Amino acid sequence: MADVMQTQAGDAGAFRHFDLSRVPTPCFVVDEVAIERNLKILRDISDRSGAHVLSALKAFSMFTLAPLVRQYLGGTCASGIYEARLGREEYGGEVATFCAGYKEQDIDEILSLSNHIIFNSPAQKDRFLSRAQAAGVQVGLRINPEHSEGEIAKYDPCAPCSRLGTPVSLLTPETLKGVDGLHMHTLCEQGFEPLLRTWAAVEPKLAPYLPGLKWLNFGGGHHITRADYDRDALIDFLKSLRARHGLDVYLEPGEAVALDAGILVGEILDLPSNGMDLAITDISATCHMPDVIEAPYRPALMDEADSGHTYRLGGPSCLAGDVIGDYTWDQPLTIGQRFAFLDQAHYSMVKTNTFNGVPLPTIALWNSKTDALRIVRQFDYSDFKDRLS
Repeated sequence: MADVMQTQAGDAGAFRHFDLSRVPTPCFVVDEVAIERNLKILRDISDRSGAHVLSALKAFSMFTLAPLVRQYLGGTCASGIYEARLGREEYGGEVATFCAGYKEQDIDEILSLSNHIIFNSPAQKDRFLSRAQAAGVQVGLRINPEHSEGEIAKYDPCAPCSRLGTPVSLLTPETLKGVDGLHMHTLCEQGFEPLLRTWAAVEPKLAPYLPGLKWLNFGGGHHITRADYDRDALIDFLKSLRARHGLDVYLEPGEAVALDAGILVGEILDLPSNGMDLAITDISATCHMPDVIEAPYRPALMDEADSGHTYRLGGPSCLAGDVIGDYTWDQPLTIGQRFAFLDQAHYSMVKTNTFNGVPLPTIALWNSKTDALRIVRQFDYSDFKDRLS
């Protein structure tokens, strides 16, 4: 397995023509035209394959765009009570909720918000099955196919001793009692072939149980809207599976909804030197792009030069490891200079935090066709203070 995740960011596209001085920094700028482009692709997959396509709120939950999302997709998938509520209130359509562990005090509200509730273990399923059935909510069980396609161990739900999903080798008729469908989420930023290999590995083990099910949910991690994704092969696979087994099929793309649709704009604050040229920015890896440290990965810089002047970029926090990476410009940097990281609409926006009192990035919506720009949300001191006691 790799130690560093490779960014899947594509070309800057329309963002190359966006004037970075138009927004305060730091700022997420999301292009609604790019979002709609992705949604059209996902809708086409649904129309041609007959699969249900839900938007994964855990990756992208900019509900300002919920009216646009619901024009194209069948609903949302949620990771717990708050996302289920957001999906029901803002997006409509189906809500499929999965959580690794449900709390007694939350379960009735979650059931009231969800069309499907997916349990991580047979024990949780058995504990809440009668209440789900009484509420008219379909019941799913997450499985671990015990077939690994993950690039990074911490992002691999099928890694040894994973807490996510019931190992397929442990399934029995008793564990599936009352279960309407099976859920598996095994991919991360991947193409069609890993899905095909996973299904080839798990289908023989599931064969005895498929006639008793209503649906299969293949979760997320499918980079369907990436240029090199084999979408025709995915459609053929989904159509064949539905025909052979008579099941509804669900996909839950998250990144694919917002892929290459947003940038994070920052500003150079200081240019110290310590063994190499350094640059302090108002973008913090730990506060604004936690996956840079968690994955780890190196986000793509818009218009990075092949050679010239290289700087190690880091944030304003006191964390020594608040380092984004080494980047090159063709000219020396200056204080106040703007720059942007590509493909930051998904996951970065939902993972931001206020460690050290670092301000949260502004969120702006841009239309690359009309050039209309709207500041959707600016955060202030109250957003920091209200999270504390």
